[in-house]
Amino acid sequence: MAIISQKSTVSNTESIILLCEKNSSFNNYGLSKAEIDFIKIEISKKEKFFVCINQLNRYVFVQVIDSKKEKHQTLESLRRAANKMHSLVVEYKIENITIVDVENKTAKVLAFAEGFALSNYQFLKYKKDKKKEEYSLRSIFIVGKTITKTDADELNIVVDATNRTRTLVNEPANFLTATQLSKEFQKLGKEAGFNVEVFDKAKLKAMKMGGLLAVNLGSVDPPTFTIMEYKPKNAKNKHPIVLVGKGVVYDTGGLSLKPTPNSMDMMKCDMAGGAAVGGTLYAVAKAKLPIHVIGIVPATDNRPGGNAYVPGDIITMYNGLTVEMVNADAEGRMILADALVYAQKYKPQLVIDLATLTGAAVAAIGTSGIVAMGTADEKTKNELKESGNTVFERLAEMPFWDDFDEQIKSDVADMKNLGGSYAGSITAGKFLARYIDYPWMHLDIAGPAFLTTKDSYRIKGGTGVGVRLLFDFLKRK
Repeated sequence: MAIISQKSTVSNTESIILLCEKNSSFNNYGLSKAEIDFIKIEISKKEKFFVCINQLNRYVFVQVIDSKKEKHQTLESLRRAANKMHSLVVEYKIENITIVDVENKTAKVLAFAEGFALSNYQFLKYKKDKKKEEYSLRSIFIVGKTITKTDADELNIVVDATNRTRTLVNEPANFLTATQLSKEFQKLGKEAGFNVEVFDKAKLKAMKMGGLLAVNLGSVDPPTFTIMEYKPKNAKNKHPIVLVGKGVVYDTGGLSLKPTPNSMDMMKCDMAGGAAVGGTLYAVAKAKLPIHVIGIVPATDNRPGGNAYVPGDIITMYNGLTVEMVNADAEGRMILADALVYAQKYKPQLVIDLATLTGAAVAAIGTSGIVAMGTADEKTKNELKESGNTVFERLAEMPFWDDFDEQIKSDVADMKNLGGSYAGSITAGKFLARYIDYPWMHLDIAGPAFLTTKDSYRIKGGTGVGVRLLFDFLKRK
């Protein structure tokens, strides 16, 4: 990871990126008149926003801000521009780069630096010759009259938290069992300064957490239930905001084995919601935001072995409701339901759950955004959407009509765990809604959580989606 930091001056010997506008002046950056003339000619061309000058002892990159778009689109275009420039920095084996805010555009230079830093992530833990593949970039400095140390430090924290989340999602199931996931959360808590408590299988049996225990029946590894809490003395909220994340560390589909080709290849990512909750707690605590936040992650793998539950089984959930299990691959809602009931004890101001819950969410909007629904008021929904636009983890709100409740009715239990052929992401949300008594939002991150091909700074593999969104949302509270 490249460390982001702020400094006040820039020398004529270091490689720099000038973030500017087409009419900016370039007189103070160690450039000759011929070089300045060349830059001006190049950026005056239509649709020309990038110039590179090799001064032999350093590189000077010029990136023009395209401000013709809406604000959030401009910020995203800068993150993506940074990704393109990052590939050159790696090609030229540059170790330190300084981003200069020529026109005092704080939000824009921070977005550019964010895209640059997120592009520098690599998961090389299991590579024998990782040194050969490791990127050269070590430090990203930001220089600008309006850029503060707090700006840079906070951005560094959020990028770090996102990258830690990415790593958790990229870890294979033969390392990241439910038990190991809880240990990773404990490490995050120790480093960032939040409390972590882990319930083991015996505790979960005593509590009668039927949904989590049922999914775990096919596994030789025990489930865990992790509770993370950050409660600063200056917390602004009287009642906590609770984040709940799905922690299925590997999903075969259980006895309802995933039927489509290659559908299990990326199922180590089925704990991405839980990872995002841990990453968000890490960022909030590291940045010392004045807000009381609790994270809950029920975790297990979903396998067809042992005494795995079978379609037709009736499961008694943590709150006493019964569920007819008609498809073992609809397991995420089973473990989330128990966690949502547990969240009631905190009398929360708001609960947000994150889960790679349904293929229907991917079918609806692809990998470009997050499917959202819930019972929170319009103000909260709009705030979440605004944060989603700002960090470009956009929310697509689905209708939450009562009609959809009909699809999860059961003849033999209080409900069944799967709806009909249509609106699968919504019926999954309707299932979860039976387990809440508080304002709640459900975020189905199945599309953007894990990418099979690179999408700019959203690199191939775990993306860390949710961390930047939730941090921005919580920071505004």
